[in-house]
Amino acid sequence: MQGYIGIPHGGFVEPLRSRILKGLDRIEGRPGASLPALDFAKLKSDLEDKHGMAVSDLDVMSAAMYPKVCDDFLQFRNTYGPVDCLNTRIFLTGPKVAEEFEVNIEKGKTLHIKTLAVSEGKNSAGEREVFFELNGQLRSVFIRDKSVKEEVHIHPKAEKTKKGSVGAPMPGTVIDVKVQEGKKVKKGDAMIILSAMKMEMVVQAPVSGTIKKVHVTKDMKIEGNDLLIEIEDKVDVIYSEKVHMQRKRNCICADRGLAIGNRSTDNEEIVPMTNKVFGLNFSFLCQVY
Repeated sequence: MQGYIGIPHGGFVEPLRSRILKGLDRIEGRPGASLPALDFAKLKSDLEDKHGMAVSDLDVMSAAMYPKVCDDFLQFRNTYGPVDCLNTRIFLTGPKVAEEFEVNIEKGKTLHIKTLAVSEGKNSAGEREVFFELNGQLRSVFIRDKSVKEEVHIHPKAEKTKKGSVGAPMPGTVIDVKVQEGKKVKKGDAMIILSAMKMEMVVQAPVSGTIKKVHVTKDMKIEGNDLLIEIEDKVDVIYSEKVHMQRKRNCICADRGLAIGNRSTDNEEIVPMTNKVFGLNFSFLCQVY
């Protein structure tokens, strides 16, 4: 909608475009027209100097269009070699102990490999020693053990029953946070910008109120329905106070041996309820609240 990948024939539909962008920058015309001319020879030379290896014209074009992706790929290839010669299963899961397999690295050059054993213990870097045969010669290499447990962060989810609990509409990455805690927002204001599948999505405020807490930061990866922002509006405050007063009345009733009840909105009388539901005595509410 911003025009980064061009403008469709006839332009974007209005006012749909303006409602989606909410004040974001727009590009009119062909996006590449404002870019300076690219020196492919210099780019190729820079890539070869950086990675210390020869690069093809395909690599140069990849770097021109996707510099970070190409840089990671060249670094991976420089570290692990021509892994495209490996069998897909072996590349993804690794060979089994005592398994023999062949790798054709080029015409007339084949490597015969057999996995022999894996050490039980790990070194200080969390690596195990793997013993194997390469063309009949005994070799070993240290491989990081991926089974070493890492800290797992569980992000809270948005509560669908609360209008001020704003969740992520889809998995993606946070590219901008436009609000801060304590700031007042109006319904429809842009709060978070997400990036997913090369598209940007603006998360708007569903209600007017005050930003209670921001649960995400820039460049954070999130899943669908992950809690982004909590907005405190008047309805939430009133509801919270009513719940607190109701719990307080229930505790008093239970403490005095009365049936727990709710106050009627008409005559402010106690509406009787049973003390037990499915055999559970609700007198325990006095210890909880």
